[in-house]
Amino acid sequence: MMIVIASTFCHAFTVIDNRKLLNSFEVVLNTLDPSLSKDDWQLIKDPKDPKVVDIAKFAVNSENIISPDVQLRLESVLNGRFRVDNNGTTYELTIVAIDFDEESEYKTMVFENYKDNVRKLISITWIKRKGPKGGGGKSSEPQPIVVQRLSSPIQAVTAAAASSFRENSFGAGDSTKMKGLFKSKPKTPADLVRQTRELLMYVERVNDTREGKREEKMMELSKSIRELKIILYGNGESEPLAEACAQLTLEFFKENTLRLIINCLPNLNLETRKDATQVVANLQRQQVQSRLIACDYLEANIDLMDKLILGYENTEMALHYGAMLRECIRHQSVARYVLESEHMKKFFDYIQLPNFDIAADAAATFKLVILDQELLTRHKSTVAEFLSKNYDWFFTEYNSKLLESSNYITRRQAVKLLADMLLDRSNSAVMTRYVSSRDNLRILMNLLRESSKSIQIEAFHVFKLFAANHNKPPDIVSILVANRNKLLRLFADFKTEKEDEQFEADKAQVVKEIAALEPKENK
Repeated sequence: MMIVIASTFCHAFTVIDNRKLLNSFEVVLNTLDPSLSKDDWQLIKDPKDPKVVDIAKFAVNSENIISPDVQLRLESVLNGRFRVDNNGTTYELTIVAIDFDEESEYKTMVFENYKDNVRKLISITWIKRKGPKGGGGKSSEPQPIVVQRLSSPIQAVTAAAASSFRENSFGAGDSTKMKGLFKSKPKTPADLVRQTRELLMYVERVNDTREGKREEKMMELSKSIRELKIILYGNGESEPLAEACAQLTLEFFKENTLRLIINCLPNLNLETRKDATQVVANLQRQQVQSRLIACDYLEANIDLMDKLILGYENTEMALHYGAMLRECIRHQSVARYVLESEHMKKFFDYIQLPNFDIAADAAATFKLVILDQELLTRHKSTVAEFLSKNYDWFFTEYNSKLLESSNYITRRQAVKLLADMLLDRSNSAVMTRYVSSRDNLRILMNLLRESSKSIQIEAFHVFKLFAANHNKPPDIVSILVANRNKLLRLFADFKTEKEDEQFEADKAQVVKEIAALEPKENK
């Protein structure tokens, strides 16, 4: 989805500013950035300052995470200004970024609170196109780690450790390692798992006061986990062997190695945590004689999911536990357990955590449980059943904590996920109930008034369901009739950045439905 011109936002709302969109409800106005006098802002003297560039990179990375179809790459910061108040610092920057090979100018606003270590993207708006980028842009621009982490749980832990495969391969010039080959018998995959398990048990149970002894054991454990990863992924030069992977998988789930890794993860160093997370993620997909051994183990040890979910409350461990959790959730039985557990309610709070990376990770997990295309069709019926049984509390939390959140990214992700949920055929009964509520209609009409075109477009995809409902309750009809002229003026200037025939057809149908409405009497 493309980002659109800021002046388009203003034009779309000149006809309805300072008025109520609904006669019966108070409109919730967008108060993320109140109007300020010019004296409140100070110009940034050096746009190339590393701090300013870092703010711009954060904005670009955040946009890439919430819009998978957009992959911006920062080129430069042209100018900017900032404002400091009691809450923190707000930055307004004009930047140049590349989307694929197209170079454009954007305006972005980012809020930062040093005291609480919080940084939030308020908005990012397309200004104008500068043309194709010659030579494909700068090859030296670093790939943001956060994007890798959120795009795929396995990729998240692969990037930083990719070179380690080669480091663990025996090089021809490494005489020490070559001598080691002749001194001891090579360990089988099963032997390596048993050794890892023994070292994990040592770490979990022993509080060795001899610092040197404990450090030695920790180094051995890091090496063992690294070697497990090499067996599962290969060493960078050769592919993993199916037989070795099968032996490793069988031994790994024969006893509580997974439980030990989860329990001991906080005691490991960062690189070993990444390796361990990658091992656990890979093992969820390993089949032995056409069976997913991991699924059988997790069904018998389902309480491990409780620990992984609660990991979002630990800042240091949240991303590692979150990556493990998403891979485990790909098993249908595990997904059902998470969906029906009391922990499901906690995700509404986790998604609003002040740490952006953790909040985004929790949102990715939440979406996987509710709407994962990889899960079996049978799980979709499980989700539909869950939403029907828990409709009241689920959508009360969803509306108040996500759709009406003060956080721009939370609102944007939530309205998109809502559209996906309601448009899924298996949730047709839930959709019918949702679009029969005047409170839900009020929220969606307010989202249509957002300054963000992206939120407007996603809100439209939900709003059109209210308009298309042939059995509209009388109070829904009365609200639409009372606001008919305002809505028709809004949709007259309502366009996407790129031509979209389906969108235009949907908009035309919505306009037709609203124009033809007649008031109904309440029975």
